[in-house]
Amino acid sequence: MSQYQMSIKEAKQEVIHTLRIYLTRNEWGQYEIPAEKQRPVLLMGPPGIGKTAIMEQVAEEEGVALVSYTITHHTRQSAIGLPIIREREYNGTNFSVTEYTMSEIISSVYDKMEQTGRKEGILFLDEINCVSETLAPTMLQFLQYKTFGTHRVPEGWIIIAAGNPPEYNRSVRAFDITTLDRLKRIDIVEDYPSWREYAYARHVHPAILSYLDIRKDHFYQVETAIGGEEFVTARGWEDLSRYLLAAEKKELTAGTAAIHQYIQHEDIAGDFGNYYELFRRYRQQYNIPAILSGAALDETCPEGREATATLDRLREAPFDEAVSVLGLLLGGLNERFCDLFQTDGALTQVHKSLQRLRGQLATSRKAPEELLQEEYERTRQMLHTEKTAGRLTEGRERQLLLSLSHLSQIRSRLLEGAPVSSLPSFDRIKELFGSAVEQYSRSADETGQTLTNCFLFLEKAFAGRQEMVLFVTELTLNPNAAWFVSEHGCDKFFEYNRELLIDDKKAELKRKIREFSL
Repeated sequence: MSQYQMSIKEAKQEVIHTLRIYLTRNEWGQYEIPAEKQRPVLLMGPPGIGKTAIMEQVAEEEGVALVSYTITHHTRQSAIGLPIIREREYNGTNFSVTEYTMSEIISSVYDKMEQTGRKEGILFLDEINCVSETLAPTMLQFLQYKTFGTHRVPEGWIIIAAGNPPEYNRSVRAFDITTLDRLKRIDIVEDYPSWREYAYARHVHPAILSYLDIRKDHFYQVETAIGGEEFVTARGWEDLSRYLLAAEKKELTAGTAAIHQYIQHEDIAGDFGNYYELFRRYRQQYNIPAILSGAALDETCPEGREATATLDRLREAPFDEAVSVLGLLLGGLNERFCDLFQTDGALTQVHKSLQRLRGQLATSRKAPEELLQEEYERTRQMLHTEKTAGRLTEGRERQLLLSLSHLSQIRSRLLEGAPVSSLPSFDRIKELFGSAVEQYSRSADETGQTLTNCFLFLEKAFAGRQEMVLFVTELTLNPNAAWFVSEHGCDKFFEYNRELLIDDKKAELKRKIREFSL
């Protein structure tokens, strides 16, 4: 990787920094960098590595609106508007002059501002360098002057464009120096470690993650074969994950033919198809649910008595098989971490609603259930607004949906009056909310015990071996696991993480000694 190229994770951070700088105002309320001097950001990188996904994440995290277009879907007319004949007088003579209606794209920005109430946002145009010949001059004008036809992008809206290098797309048009000199260009390269962090947060199928841990060179490939292009992208792996998870819920089998529909590289699709078949077999052979539940550690039950043979097999297993078992355990843990994280966010949202409701009870004549309904509608409107703003990620959407479910349940229980309580209305609401918090605490305790069960089992199989280091490293890199441990702790994780840090420091010291001796 060139020192000036970035991973998708680094590019996301650069976009965030640019957004914050461009939206900074001085003491007179003007933008520190005037809109006409704010260079549009140009993300250049291979297709399917997540350029669009980071726009959604940035919009959500920074609280701005997002309007997103794939520009190749547009004609010149939809981009700059339709011509209108106007009568104008010049030096006492009337002339017919061509003007244009507002661009569909600019109109969408104004619509978004009205719908969301947000005056600042991101206008994201994908495949910017793959436009048709008739639209190319319009795109160059837009990048240079931030206008479509005669209409300018509103102040406070940052332009971010994305394109593919010519080796990935035959229809790419090169930008001239005049245009490039007006852009803030970020070159992105495919990077599996960055994507893996994103994949954990998105609950990507553990078979895909453990496979790519073994076959990192299969993460992203584009090749020209006799039968045409063969390729595999980050987008392909994520979409395949959704398909596999949905198929497993329906107890359906996804064969290599189905996998090839997403991983359009014959050799890699076949290799992963074989691996996925083994992965599913290992789930049964190693009785993963018994390890997670702790039953495999209890010699008084059948699962515990069978665990001795399972441990013997795991100790002698090839590295690929051991990694698959680790992937299955990590996948089960990650599912629990994700659920807890979403529930935690939902309960935090409900707590804010109830704090607001408590203040209203002192001054309003409305019944508590009416105020609860208003908070429900407020949260529902928040969901609608964020979705309309184009900045609602899947995780945030689930949090808000869970919040709505909790508010609805509290209101229903309050109306039922069961169990009968003599508590004042808000104390009763607090009691009902407390029940949800207690359930969350029990789930957190169970998840903590599940994590400990995995450590105890793997200690018996891999004590002092690299598989144990790999398990701890994956937990450290997983943002969901990192959140859980920071919030709820895990003695075994801290114990092994300290050992891992000590080993890393020793390795670094040895490296420095070798460099010094040279």
